[in-house]
Amino acid sequence: MDPNKLNHGTAAEEPKFTKTRPRSGDAAPRAQVRPKTEGWKQLTSADGRPTLQFASPRVKQPDTHLADMTLAEREAKIVELGLPKFRAKQISKHYFEHHTTDPEQMTDLPKGRRDEVAAAFFPPLLTEVKRLVTDDGDTIKFLWRLFDGALVESVLMRYPGRITLCVSSQCGCGMNCPFCATGQAGLTRNMSTAEILDQVVQANRVIAEGGLGRKRRAGNGAEAERVNNIVFMGMGEPLANYKRVMNAVHRMVAPSPEGLGMSARGITVSTVGLAPAIRKLADEDLPITFALSLHAPDDQLRDDLIPVNSRWKVDEVLDAAYHYYEKTGRRVSIEYALIKDMNDHAWRADLLADRLNQRGRGWVHVNPIPLNPTPGSIWTSSTKPVTREFVDRLNAAGIPTTLRDTRGKEIDGACGQLVATQQDKDDAAAAVAESAAPEIIEVPAAD
Repeated sequence: MDPNKLNHGTAAEEPKFTKTRPRSGDAAPRAQVRPKTEGWKQLTSADGRPTLQFASPRVKQPDTHLADMTLAEREAKIVELGLPKFRAKQISKHYFEHHTTDPEQMTDLPKGRRDEVAAAFFPPLLTEVKRLVTDDGDTIKFLWRLFDGALVESVLMRYPGRITLCVSSQCGCGMNCPFCATGQAGLTRNMSTAEILDQVVQANRVIAEGGLGRKRRAGNGAEAERVNNIVFMGMGEPLANYKRVMNAVHRMVAPSPEGLGMSARGITVSTVGLAPAIRKLADEDLPITFALSLHAPDDQLRDDLIPVNSRWKVDEVLDAAYHYYEKTGRRVSIEYALIKDMNDHAWRADLLADRLNQRGRGWVHVNPIPLNPTPGSIWTSSTKPVTREFVDRLNAAGIPTTLRDTRGKEIDGACGQLVATQQDKDDAAAAVAESAAPEIIEVPAAD
């Protein structure tokens, strides 16, 4: 993609909208700002269009893990080992409730069989390489090494009254969005169900050990702290790894010992707009939150910002999102990264409001967020006055809109920043060579 060809939002395009929309914030056309970029070039096809990768490369997957199995499958496996099937519930509790795969801690299993059982159910999944900590310990970015050397990241955040984990669903991403660090890296492979779930289990172990900021004491009947919100907004396009992501979601909401026993309402699945998969998600009969990363209300701009828009245009994606609301009764979240002089014009706020209101009222909530900087980004975030006007215009049009809190920018852990850098790869290689414990780095929060 040639940045010089990205000239949306200028006087040449606006007139078709300005006849019916006020332009208080865009009294004079704003030129498109294009910061220089180094070290990255968007992959394109022979006709110059950004390349999309929906299918994962055919590579070796991790061995089957307890978290990949249903409870019935675990029981069948334990019987194959010559043990009674009730042992499957015991080892499931060790993993999902006590966050351990250490056979020495499974004291309710026959001592002479513990190592064998652990080896059968817990092949290597995620090994922690590095932990970046900020916000007085309330935000942690984990760098994980997978069994095949691939690297992924997840981000753990404490908020008042809740703990949220942003999980990855793919090693890299094939959607090729130019302002997202993960998209710049390309797709290595899909993550397995167990690899997705193990991010949650390991985060829960860190919380139980007091590794997340100000720990709340569990006592007098109080429930121990754990992750209670999951957002599929880490590395990867979740709906491009549909089967494994949904298996993970079902395991998250299944009661112990089947799974983690989480509330479905605390789980958010995000997508850049795979319309058929959105409709399929609506049929899952799970009251999870669905988030659409829209970022532009017009096809001309969205074709450049979100290359998958060349397959499913704005109206088709919004129709699928509205279908999700109709089928589930769950309000849809619209994610919108505000990019200076690219998609933050007042008339675009008005166009977005019109397109959402055309489908009804009360079905959607918009979450703008200032663009988080990435190494290959050719744009910067909107100014505060422009951001305020964008939010105000949506609210004035009857669209509930809330500027999203940005956490983790100091550690490259905010939305769109997750990517395994060369330094991460070097650190992972060194950790393997030295059998080293994970490196923990504390980073001061920005003022």
